Amino acid sequence: MVSKSSSTAQGHPSRPHALRLYGRRVMLRPLVAPDFAAWSEIRRRNHDWLTVWEPLKTTFSPDPAADRDAFTARCNMRDRDRQSGTGYSFGLFVDNQLAGEVNLNNVVRGALQSGTIGYWIDEAKAGRGYVAEAVTVVFRYAFEQLGLHRVEICIIPRNHNSHRVMEKLRIREEGTALRFLEINGVWEDHVRYGITAEEWQERAADFADEWL
Repeated sequence: MVSKSSSTAQGHPSRPHALRLYGRRVMLRPLVAPDFAAWSEIRRRNHDWLTVWEPLKTTFSPDPAADRDAFTARCNMRDRDRQSGTGYSFGLFVDNQLAGEVNLNNVVRGALQSGTIGYWIDEAKAGRGYVAEAVTVVFRYAFEQLGLHRVEICIIPRNHNSHRVMEKLRIREEGTALRFLEINGVWEDHVRYGITAEEWQERAADFADEWL
């Protein structure tokens, strides 16, 4: 294994603390129950910044940002997703402090071999390239460790900050899916971006030089 500053380390799927992914400035790992205080503080402080881009929460479900048990259940559910190979969720850490999340969701095997990346970051740390770096780290994990063939990112057209991440990474735009996902109670169009394993192989050295 190369140095931690540029390596991808994969631990046993049943031991979330063992899984660490490293970029140049960021570290990614699954969130666990003791992360509740840090996660709750960020989510509460960034409520208006984040919830306009997220699915509407059901009325009767406890809020993980306010309920420790709900947060623990969320962590456990994501552990099960990882163990089953259907999803890989990571806290994004900068200087050992939680700053957001990057998730590889909806992993499908068989003939498709694909997954979808979603991300968010603390507004106080936005605009510094941390998300672009973290997404690159997840690309590397998806293609080189999980063996996926395609990864996509779907973004509401007016979410300029998220589009900027794709622009920084020069990810190919594939078109717009109409009324693709329910976001904050509205069925929203999404611009779809995609990268394949072949594209990753062609660009891996450039990604590493710029972000890893």
